[in-house]
Amino acid sequence: MAILPANLARVPSFLAAQLSISGINRTNIGLLRVQNELTTGNRIGRISDDPIRASGVLALNDRLGLTTQRLQNLDRANSVLGTLDQALSDANDEVVNVRNLASSQIGVLSDPGQRAAMVSQVDTAIQTLVNIANRRTLGVYLFGGSTPSTQPVIAQDGGFRFLAQGNGLLADLGLGDAVPITLGGANALGELSARQRSTTTLSPNLTSSTQITDLRGARGLGVTLGQVRLSINGSPPLSVDLTGAASVTDVAVRLTSAIRAFETSTSTTVLGAGGINVVGQGFLFDLAAGNALAFTDEATSTTASDLGLSQAMITSGAPVSAALAPKLTSATPPGAIPGLTVPLGVIRLRMSGPGASSSVRDVDLAGANSLDQVRQRIESAGLGARVRINDDATGLDIFNEVAGRTLSVEDVPGGDPTAQELGIRTFFAGTPVSAFNSGRGVSVIDGRTNQATGAIDPDLNTDMRVTLGNGQYFDVDLRPQDMVSVQTVLDRINQQFNDSVGSQNNTAAPAIAAGQFSAGLIDGPGGLALTQTVGPGTISVGTLNNSQAAEGLGLTALTLEPTSGALVGQDRAGLRVDNVLTALIELRTALQNNNSPGITLAGESLTAALDRLQSAQGTVGGFNKRVQQQQTLVTDQQLLDEEIRTNLIGTDYTEAAVRLNQLSTQLEATLATTARTQGRTLFDFLR
Repeated sequence: MAILPANLARVPSFLAAQLSISGINRTNIGLLRVQNELTTGNRIGRISDDPIRASGVLALNDRLGLTTQRLQNLDRANSVLGTLDQALSDANDEVVNVRNLASSQIGVLSDPGQRAAMVSQVDTAIQTLVNIANRRTLGVYLFGGSTPSTQPVIAQDGGFRFLAQGNGLLADLGLGDAVPITLGGANALGELSARQRSTTTLSPNLTSSTQITDLRGARGLGVTLGQVRLSINGSPPLSVDLTGAASVTDVAVRLTSAIRAFETSTSTTVLGAGGINVVGQGFLFDLAAGNALAFTDEATSTTASDLGLSQAMITSGAPVSAALAPKLTSATPPGAIPGLTVPLGVIRLRMSGPGASSSVRDVDLAGANSLDQVRQRIESAGLGARVRINDDATGLDIFNEVAGRTLSVEDVPGGDPTAQELGIRTFFAGTPVSAFNSGRGVSVIDGRTNQATGAIDPDLNTDMRVTLGNGQYFDVDLRPQDMVSVQTVLDRINQQFNDSVGSQNNTAAPAIAAGQFSAGLIDGPGGLALTQTVGPGTISVGTLNNSQAAEGLGLTALTLEPTSGALVGQDRAGLRVDNVLTALIELRTALQNNNSPGITLAGESLTAALDRLQSAQGTVGGFNKRVQQQQTLVTDQQLLDEEIRTNLIGTDYTEAAVRLNQLSTQLEATLATTARTQGRTLFDFLR
């Protein structure tokens, strides 16, 4: 309410009117504000109304916005994890049922007819698990790995190919670690094969395009670029800045520039026409006779040491730096890898498996200018092979993506040993026996004793019998020390033959003579190759003492290789996908063939797959529980923040009503006073 000061009692009428109007306006503005508070329920219409409260409200609005988005993310994660948990549960139930079926078909109580009748049930289980593996939710495939928009499993060549790549998508929901949204190859439904690790270390030489980031460095710790100090023929050290150099060529150019500048300033010749280049795994300096370069590091730098420049003085007689150990990369040209025959030759991919004929592709690698082109040609063959540079960047690993089929990598007869040189041939002299039969190895009979004498009986420890084409035979006793590699197995078989020379185990056939038999490898298909010089029949291998060695070595099914004339066994070191679909396909084949050992092995594989399924389900279930708990915590926090924001911005209706009443009274008083004062004139004061 406006009250005129006593000293302004005698003022012009215009000034008094303006003061009265100002007071009325202020009161009206106050009434407007309190009316807005009562109407909207908010005490703050704009920041200037209450800057302190407004800043708190803005902070809470930001936090509530983030909380809302986080709750949406948690809801989505909870939905996906719940569906994923249900899919694993369904798969678990299906595998349990089939494993029980396999167990019921082991032993003498089951006949061929019963086993054949069970095949349709296995087929149904296979299709059910394929459907589970391709299950989707919220637009993503649950088992799609890091490629969730790609259908994970498709039928191919009598098996099932797993197309998803990566370990799966992860969501950071603030739980301390990432939450899986999709599963990749580390699950029993879509797991890749145990890879064929490179059997050869591929150590490339430097090329002009070798990147600094692809160097292990002379110290094996990588290369950190900075300044190096260079003394030429004992001169005061020059500082050469190598910071930012991308390739070894960039380094060579900067060093060359520094040396050429020294030559100009001193009118000397240090570098020859060849300048600085690369040779092998180091730098090559074309120094004029009698010149010497000494590289050292700055106080806190390791650049010269990392680049192999400071390990020894570089002279015209010793012009090469220390080796930089470049890594194998997708850009590495085959010609830069010592030990490779360039141009590369042809390799053969063979996909085989139960119940389906073999598929063979010859892949011509001639003209491949990089390892990435080698990868592309192998993968584009269409057999489900996948090639990667190994984690140590020292070789190639090859994977099989097709469950139920076994991938073998071979060299083509008569061609270059390209597959073996690349280290991806699955069966060669150095292949460990422990890699046979999907990592189960080969078991042999050993240490059996005669019950009467208590002594070890050689006749009870023989594993197989080799019968030659003329009917004569010899027995082979494989010992644990022989089951190291393909070569040690071959050595033992040949030794047993040589030990039997002159014997006549079959009296109806001539005695064994030297040179009539040999076991080895051929240039082509993988598998032990048996060759004879007698006939007219072919070589056969039989089992003794119920040993599984002949079967495990692939010698019970021999195939004639026309080029060499050898009988070649199966490649038991091929790459097999170790997942539940493979186990089911093998179980189906074993039931069809009335193969009791095969049913037993398939049942064991199903048990192992079941363990992985249950482990994955436990992991997913644990994350699902944590997401639900986090949802509760975030919701509680959201409610608390909303309550605090309401208290800050919300209208106190009692206090607002009191202010409304006060302002109304004030307005009435101001209007009344204004009316009385504006009705008086100067004559009223003069009287």
